[in-house]
Amino acid sequence: MKYIVMDLEWNQSAYGRSGEHPRLPFEIIEIGAVKLNHKYQLESEFRELITPKVYKRLHHTIRKMLSYDERELQQDGHPFKEVCERFLEWCGKDSVFCTWGMSDLFYLQNNMDFYNMEKLPYPVHYYNIQQIYADKYDPNRMICKLEKAVEALGLPQDEPFHAAISDARYTAKVLAAAKLGNIKKKYTIDLYQRPKSQEDIINDRHDNVIDFISAEYPTRQLAMEDEGVSELRCPKCGRLTTPMVQWFVNAQNTEMAIGKCFRHGFAEGRIKFRTAGENEDTVYAVKRITRTTREGYEALMSRQAELREKKKQKRHESDRLRSRSRRSRSRSHKKKTAVQ
Repeated sequence: MKYIVMDLEWNQSAYGRSGEHPRLPFEIIEIGAVKLNHKYQLESEFRELITPKVYKRLHHTIRKMLSYDERELQQDGHPFKEVCERFLEWCGKDSVFCTWGMSDLFYLQNNMDFYNMEKLPYPVHYYNIQQIYADKYDPNRMICKLEKAVEALGLPQDEPFHAAISDARYTAKVLAAAKLGNIKKKYTIDLYQRPKSQEDIINDRHDNVIDFISAEYPTRQLAMEDEGVSELRCPKCGRLTTPMVQWFVNAQNTEMAIGKCFRHGFAEGRIKFRTAGENEDTVYAVKRITRTTREGYEALMSRQAELREKKKQKRHESDRLRSRSRRSRSRSHKKKTAVQ
């Protein structure tokens, strides 16, 4: 198996939302990648510029980061479809993508879709080196910028960042130098292509993690009524856990819960609800279950109690304002009646 460590540069509307194409918010203008063998040794490189067709003027923020401009893109670039076809052929069939972050593969497929290209085989697995690095080196598993990881590992910074090929090279060097161990089961499932039916649902247990991606539901409530969405299983053995903290809304589109496996301890579940339809009238659920500690369990209990107290205070404040409004209307009515 070959590792394709890739990085993309893309442009967006220079005129804000008013100039944005609804099907292509980010247009890829450069693909850079390195191919590594199973020992993370360099085999070959790929780098091509792409002539923009939708956003021909560079956004001012993008322009500051790049080492080239519109003239070079027009002069040295090629149409996206041609470049992408060459890139995928260079990747080969026995390969897997590696990226620094979660955006590159998503927008690669978005651009492929825009040009009516054949989709990547579903489901798309890849390695998010940024998160794998954070899981090992940060106690809170907080991600960092590529520059910080390169500096922390003492790697030479002999070329500028924010160019597709150089960022791909740096990511490959981090992968080789960070001693991340066997990453084979540490993959992430890209969400650009999502389940359209019950047959396409993803329920994947790997590396002490359960990734579940549901089909579409008319509402969030109906999604949570589906046992497949709401059940909390042990990511180590797959057995149903005993509920310890029931599902509760932790953020606008996120619910969390904790269960306990009598063999393997606490399991934390997190469900993110995403809009599925073009008109944003349906949702699908992205659930991830990971192992946690008693400290993690107690922290989530405290978070739930804190949110309940805030909700209670908000309700009391709302009741108080309504009561004050009623009294004010009543006094106003009495004054009006007295005048008459």
